[in-house]
Amino acid sequence: MLLELTIRNFAIIKQVAISFRKGLNILTGETGAGKSIIIDSLGLLLGERASADFVRYGEKRAEVEGLFELPANHPAIAICESFGVYIEADGMVVVRRDISAQGKSIIRVNGQLITLAMLRELGPWLVTVHGQHDTHDLMHAEKHINWLDAYGEQALSSVKREYGTLYSSYRKLKQDMERMAKNERELVQRIDLLSYQLSEIENASLQPGEDEKLAAQRKKWLHVEKVSKGVRSAYTALSGDQRGMDWLGHAMGELERLQQYDESLGPIIEAVQAAYYQVEDAVGLLRQFGNHLDFDPRQLEELEQRLDLLQMLKRKYGKNVDDILEYAASISDELDEMQHYEERLSQLGKRLQELAADLSIEAMELSMVRRECATKLACEIEQQLKELFMDRARFAIEVRQIEDEDGIEIEGIKRSVDASGIDQVEFMIAPNPGEPMRPLAKIASGGELSRIMLAIKTILADKEQVGTLIFDEVDTGVSGRAAQAIAEKLAQVAQNRQVLCITHLPQVAALADAHFLIRKEIKEDATETIVDRLPESGRVQELARMLGGAQITEKAEEHAKEMIQMGKQRKAVNYS
Repeated sequence: MLLELTIRNFAIIKQVAISFRKGLNILTGETGAGKSIIIDSLGLLLGERASADFVRYGEKRAEVEGLFELPANHPAIAICESFGVYIEADGMVVVRRDISAQGKSIIRVNGQLITLAMLRELGPWLVTVHGQHDTHDLMHAEKHINWLDAYGEQALSSVKREYGTLYSSYRKLKQDMERMAKNERELVQRIDLLSYQLSEIENASLQPGEDEKLAAQRKKWLHVEKVSKGVRSAYTALSGDQRGMDWLGHAMGELERLQQYDESLGPIIEAVQAAYYQVEDAVGLLRQFGNHLDFDPRQLEELEQRLDLLQMLKRKYGKNVDDILEYAASISDELDEMQHYEERLSQLGKRLQELAADLSIEAMELSMVRRECATKLACEIEQQLKELFMDRARFAIEVRQIEDEDGIEIEGIKRSVDASGIDQVEFMIAPNPGEPMRPLAKIASGGELSRIMLAIKTILADKEQVGTLIFDEVDTGVSGRAAQAIAEKLAQVAQNRQVLCITHLPQVAALADAHFLIRKEIKEDATETIVDRLPESGRVQELARMLGGAQITEKAEEHAKEMIQMGKQRKAVNYS
């Protein structure tokens, strides 16, 4: 239940604090006074998107705060706790929304920051808003299935879940097949392209890392003459007459001869000997290296051609040979799959038939349960309409299927199918005796639509665990006995839950448990919306205004007093 709503700097509201009570809370006021602003502010607490336009002109931010009281074990408590929001034993929940002049929004529940997605999950469990757009939805037959499924949610949930899983698989597979069939011409062109590319790469007989090895070989061969000349010079310097080897050998011999006179020459002799043998090894290596420097210019030409081929393939298929080989492997796999296109398409077709067969079974089961719910809902709506002075109206819910060549076959007939099943649902009504059933959207008047919507909402409210219902001018287009019937129906709904109702009907306002007047005032050249809870005398004045217009007469006041008194008597008799 919504205990209190506080609004600051929201649109033309500077600051209001409204304390609601259990039962029927009525909000009235002149057109343009700001009644819709109250609903918009509540919408923010339920997860509607914020906008900088909501912030009162000249202010830095707008604030909307709602205090809710939840009974023990209410689903909203578990949702809050899943967000990390602790709820005290008294069940009090404070939802606060701050909107900056830049349009940024901050959301808190019991002081804990939460996201907009979290609020949208929580909001529908706190308050349900029924507005004129719901009545407009009755004019669109494609929306009727939503009302029926909401009514039969408990009976339909498991079968809808099974059907939904199958339908998702069926739809995806069908889309894959349609895409394959549509792209068959592109597929042939793709096969030709990939075949050419793969052939070009395979004909090159590439080896992993080949480009790096060839680049190193090319660098070596481009300087082979310089290397050969230098190696010969180094070899001669070390091994020729009167060169390195001879001088080291001469030095080693002299030192060995002198060692007999001075033993301390031993380490020096060992060093010279080591140097001699190292130079001797180096001379051997230079000789071997020089013998392998035989070079044919034709080899360099062949290597250059090979590198040119690799460079061309790199420009097309990858930055190095390894990348080219990896690309070749990938297009080989793709080609293999595409070249088995017919086989793949046949496999998909068989799988689609299997899914369609399974889907048809689930669709028929879903349709059967939906028809049972439709019969029950139609009976309940018809009973509600009797209480709303449409006692001679007959109501039915038609559940039918449409033939479609692209649909699934059920009992030998191909039927249209979508995410909701195979059913097309439409509300039908015969408002007067002797008339045939006709589509509701085509023949119902505005007043009849309002009463039918109220009937549906009354039925659905009994199935919901939401403690607060808001009716935003759902009594549009009615008057007289019908208006009185709507008033009493709202009062009846309010016996088991809190109801907030914006209305222009004095019959509805007369049954209020709490009556709030919404009005505009101009203060210091600025417009403000004011919300006052009316005392008994104020209620009389407001009902008199609703009855008689701008000029309130004594007769209007007397009529207003009488309506309020009769409302109290009706509630005492019917709802005590």
